[in-house]
Amino acid sequence: MSEKPSVLFVCVHNAGRSQMASAWLRHLAGDAIEVRSAGSAPATAINPAVVEAMAEVGIDLTTQTPKLLNYETAEHSDVIITMGCGDACPVFPGKRHEDWKLEDPAGKTLETIRPIRNEIKTRVETLLASLNSGA
Repeated sequence: MSEKPSVLFVCVHNAGRSQMASAWLRHLAGDAIEVRSAGSAPATAINPAVVEAMAEVGIDLTTQTPKLLNYETAEHSDVIITMGCGDACPVFPGKRHEDWKLEDPAGKTLETIRPIRNEIKTRVETLLASLNSGA
């Protein structure tokens, strides 16, 4: 891992889970970690209910847009966290890879998204602790 580790969060549409995870990591780690997110089949916009759920905790996603997952981004990431994209998600030998089983917030209400948001925060905190300890 380089001096400044890089983490890539990947889900199908890059409109919910991966956007929340990348926002949490940026929020909690500041500039200590390079944070990326992408989707195997990106949506045209971030889920508005996800934007609202993150705004409730003081994190602004209004300037973020879904991005297409490409080989180079994955290749240059130290840690790849996938979330429900199955075979479309990259696995690179020698990279740290985790697959987070999380409910997809697509089509869900704000009330249903809040627990997903909170679970993602907990997982990101655990990830950050492991990165800080060099694990």
